[in-house]
Amino acid sequence: MSGYDIHRGENPRIIFFFWIAMAATATLVLGLGWRQLIAAQKYEEIEKRQTERRVLKPGARGDIYDRKGNLLVGNRAHYSAVVYLDDLRREFREEYSKIIRAERAALKEAYQLTPLKEREDSQLTPDYNELQWVARQNVIQRYIDQINLITGRDDAVSTRTIIRHFNEQLLLPLPLVSDLKPDEYARLIEQVPVQSPVQIHTDTARYYPYGVAAAHTLGYVQKVNPDADTIPNDGIKTYTFKSKIGKTGLERSFDDLLSGEIGAEIWRVDPLGFQDSLLDGETPRQGENLITSIDIDLQMAAETALGERTGAAIALDVRTGEVLAIASHPSYDLNDLSPFIPRKTFGEINERGAWLNRTLQLSYPPGSTFKLLTSIAGMRHGTLTLQTEHDCQGVFRLGNRIFHCHARYGHGVVDEAAAIESSCNIFYYAEGLRMGIDVLSAEAKRFGLAERTGIEVPYETKRLVVPTKDWKRERVGSGWVPGDTVNTAIGQGFLLVTPLQMATFIASIARDETRTQPTLRALSYVEAQQVNHGGEPVGLTRKQRAELWEGMERVVGDGGTGRLVQIDGLRIAGKTGTADFRAHGKEVNLAWFVGFAPVENPQIAVAVMVEGTSSLDSYHGGSTAGPVAKDIFLEFIEQYPERAGFQVAR
Repeated sequence: MSGYDIHRGENPRIIFFFWIAMAATATLVLGLGWRQLIAAQKYEEIEKRQTERRVLKPGARGDIYDRKGNLLVGNRAHYSAVVYLDDLRREFREEYSKIIRAERAALKEAYQLTPLKEREDSQLTPDYNELQWVARQNVIQRYIDQINLITGRDDAVSTRTIIRHFNEQLLLPLPLVSDLKPDEYARLIEQVPVQSPVQIHTDTARYYPYGVAAAHTLGYVQKVNPDADTIPNDGIKTYTFKSKIGKTGLERSFDDLLSGEIGAEIWRVDPLGFQDSLLDGETPRQGENLITSIDIDLQMAAETALGERTGAAIALDVRTGEVLAIASHPSYDLNDLSPFIPRKTFGEINERGAWLNRTLQLSYPPGSTFKLLTSIAGMRHGTLTLQTEHDCQGVFRLGNRIFHCHARYGHGVVDEAAAIESSCNIFYYAEGLRMGIDVLSAEAKRFGLAERTGIEVPYETKRLVVPTKDWKRERVGSGWVPGDTVNTAIGQGFLLVTPLQMATFIASIARDETRTQPTLRALSYVEAQQVNHGGEPVGLTRKQRAELWEGMERVVGDGGTGRLVQIDGLRIAGKTGTADFRAHGKEVNLAWFVGFAPVENPQIAVAVMVEGTSSLDSYHGGSTAGPVAKDIFLEFIEQYPERAGFQVAR
């Protein structure tokens, strides 16, 4: 027997194991406490990453309206037939088992028919992974075939699409048939069995009630994956429906305003990643609406007047610079680009050159409309006075060169007002030489013709040319000659401006200022009263201004080049122009008209440019561009009779 008394508890071995047990218990308690109290958040985050998934749903885009509240761009329902892959798991397994049995039977039969000496090289094991995808495609295609039978469509799904959806969008519905037409949607709702996993998914697509109207200005959208910056960086795997972003026009410029707020759902998933239960959700919200300055009635008048011709037409509010109409032809129906742009449609639009916004993306020589600026430059410089006259005999000799007037036998002796009325080249050849290119270029720059207007749509061209001596030396590599000056004085030569610039130019003359800032936003009454275009007074005396305006009003008179623009009861001041232009290796004739009305209280300024297709086309400012402007003026009288100076019966 040991010398220790076990009843006294002094056995060293018992004490040793006691302290070991106490240490282990303390370690366990501390470990549990650390995990429960200190590291709990870390383990909760790990659990979330393993068992939770986030689904982001973009909000609908805001609507775009004209100044009177007419809807220009809205949202229509976009229906698709979809399935959630979670609902097909049982069918996937059954189809997979069926394929495996058939594959094994086929392999066994092939093995038995194989000679003994070759059997060692025979493959008896199917490619299970490949057969799994075949089974999934078979099941999904069967449902598509059912839809095709009901709708008369011929849709199919590729294995690649299914694999990508499984790997990247498992919690999102798989589209079987997209962009269902109303009758297809109705038939599916009526004929798809209630117990079918096929569901109708409703999204939104952009809708354009007026089709081609202001297509380049309104713009279109494109479906893209949401910006990575909008996805929370908390480790939870996120699935996202595609959102819409503006690609062109107002849709692009005001994308932040129009874009809806993204909603989110948090789902608990099973070990395979399929949906189990919804934990939390936030509803997406529609974006803000945009009220534009466009008047759809004036816009449609411009679109109709341009017809099938290539060109541009712009109408501005003289006081505020608000764009009342802005049309570019050829155009396209924006509805054909929603919800996506078919390749055939893209090619057809591209073939017609219709993607280009001719109001501001292309620049042209302004032709005789520029003579108004030449007049202003001459009067301010002192070389052109109220007594100035020139004898037009139809030709102008400058050294060894001869420059012609459009009137073959000339206009005789003309003063400034008569020169504007008849668009006499000889008068402006002489005046251009008297003032020189430095004065002429400086005046054009003072009116902003060398700068972009800054209107709220993208892609305004930088190819704007107000030539100077230095410009020609740098760009052309030769010195300035007098012939360059006379060409510039009548709006030809190196000059390049956009139709939008000419609209702002004529609006500035009407307001007796050098700048007009165009805007596509509808201004409030207070904003309209506070508009500052950033220019300065034109700088003509009252008599000089009266002389200029008299000539412009005579342009639209019985003997003027723009007489086809005449409207009974409306005093219009205008200027026609014709220019030659070389584009894509072809000679193109340009027809211009710029003008404002009413003369006694200018309210609307209009600029029209029409492109001819070859040098053989008889495209002239008064006969081609003028009638387009007339239709816009007529619609202005219809919509705003009081502003046009017409009495309205009360």
